[in-house]
Amino acid sequence: MSTYALTDSWTMTRRELAHWARQPVRVLVGLVFPVMLLLMFGYLVGGGRGVEGEYVDYLVPGMLALTMAFGLEATMIAVTQDLNKGVIDRFRSMPMANGAVLVGRSAADMLQSVLSLAAMIGVGHAIGWRVHGGVGGLLAAVGLLLLFRFAMLWIGIHLAMVAGKPEMVQAVQILVWPVGFLSNAFATPDSMPGWLGTVVDWNPMSQTATAVRDQLGGPGGEPGHVGAAVLWPLALLAVFFPLAVRRFGALSR
Repeated sequence: MSTYALTDSWTMTRRELAHWARQPVRVLVGLVFPVMLLLMFGYLVGGGRGVEGEYVDYLVPGMLALTMAFGLEATMIAVTQDLNKGVIDRFRSMPMANGAVLVGRSAADMLQSVLSLAAMIGVGHAIGWRVHGGVGGLLAAVGLLLLFRFAMLWIGIHLAMVAGKPEMVQAVQILVWPVGFLSNAFATPDSMPGWLGTVVDWNPMSQTATAVRDQLGGPGGEPGHVGAAVLWPLALLAVFFPLAVRRFGALSR
């Protein structure tokens, strides 16, 4: 990416960050919702079917991966609102690199994802979860989680432009729920019916969660899943990043 494109993308990122100051409630909800899920499954719902060891050590990495899959609707709604208010058209009429608006939007989302991970890690530590893989393992786990988030984000951006209207985002967002809950975030695939366990095993989020557990030294971690946790997001990005940029470029035609 050229310096020109990077400058344009950073300008769009600052635009999105400025929205945080005007809409702090939205940012706060994005941080609190995954924490509520963690506490609910950790204390109210329970679980741990098929888990050997402390359930909290299994649950927290799964919830970190789930957090990276959820919360896309804010970005999707922002994209559709810009489309419907003509903001995108005004930006496209300016001498700006193609796709800089989308890159800026994704960069702001990734910054909020870092804050969400920090909040979840802090709450997890407060309820008894511990990192057993050292600092290197923690950094590797965070890297895998953010890579997964980046891939999910570009799927969301593309679907937002396909949906076209904010009111359609809710319907499209429902597609994310099977990815989140048909996974090993809360229970092991071995504890599920055979066909369901197979579906869960192939879920990209399950691959990320398993690899993160391995890096953090918790139960349910398997070293062989690290490669899949990298290849799945890269494959999704290879499909949806160019689709999103191409659709954005076609808006003015």
